[in-house]
Amino acid sequence: MLVATFYRFTTFEDHASLQGPIEACCTAHDVRGIILLAPEGINATISGTRDGVMAVIDHLKENPRLADLTWKESQADRQPFRKMRVRLKREIVTMGVEGIDPAHLTGTYVKPEDWNALISDPEVIVIDTRNDYEVEIGSFQNAIDPEIESFGQLPEWLDDRIDPARQPRVAMFCTGGIRCEKSTALLKQSGVKEVYHLEGGILKYLERVPEDESLWSGQCFVFDERVSVGHGLKVGEYALCRACRHPIRAADRESDLYREGVSCPRCHGRTTDEQKARFAERQKQVDLAKARGEQHLSDRIEP
Repeated sequence: MLVATFYRFTTFEDHASLQGPIEACCTAHDVRGIILLAPEGINATISGTRDGVMAVIDHLKENPRLADLTWKESQADRQPFRKMRVRLKREIVTMGVEGIDPAHLTGTYVKPEDWNALISDPEVIVIDTRNDYEVEIGSFQNAIDPEIESFGQLPEWLDDRIDPARQPRVAMFCTGGIRCEKSTALLKQSGVKEVYHLEGGILKYLERVPEDESLWSGQCFVFDERVSVGHGLKVGEYALCRACRHPIRAADRESDLYREGVSCPRCHGRTTDEQKARFAERQKQVDLAKARGEQHLSDRIEP
């Protein structure tokens, strides 16, 4: 299966009118995944046969605002999505800061082949803009982890630690690049002049940079049934805890605190007995659906 990931910041005042035709095109070509539409643009990960995925991309490119749309490709052994969802949102990636416009102001793109040299400079502040559970399973060497639970917490962290008056050199990265479009735009708007971000994100870096030259350590979390990928975008060894939706290793699944669909060592102490009972009932329904050869809607990853 081909997996295509793409986004574009552009003006979409009519984003609601695009939802139906895009859904119809995806359905017609048996393409699944998630597409977010907002006044600020589009953000998507879709999967299907190459012909099907390209048909959807061609449909999107018929819109003049998406005519030069680019995308990143990877492969999956099986369909990584349960269904197709085209959703209307206020933001295609939620930061919660008014007035940020990455379509007109953003940091300087750095190609994956040039990224190592930039982040090896001791004068450059390298920031991982992803959530804590993503950073936990992999990141670039010497990158700063803001230890945030959601992207909406990053603006406050940056405000506390990055002083525009000192004009620092800042390099930022994320999974596919979209979060850095907004975070670098925020820093530029605050007055920081030298702000850089990894073009194409971690995924493009892992695709292009040979492992023996890489400064990446670990795996990269992805929001589909692959859970994680490594160098060459090979599917990693992580599974997903269906209770907390965080990645877990084989050792986590051997823990006494792990119950499939109910808890893992990370979340066992954070949920109540009532929640665990609900999760257990959900897992029971998932197991029954699998026994019937069906897929239960709860058994999926939400981006």
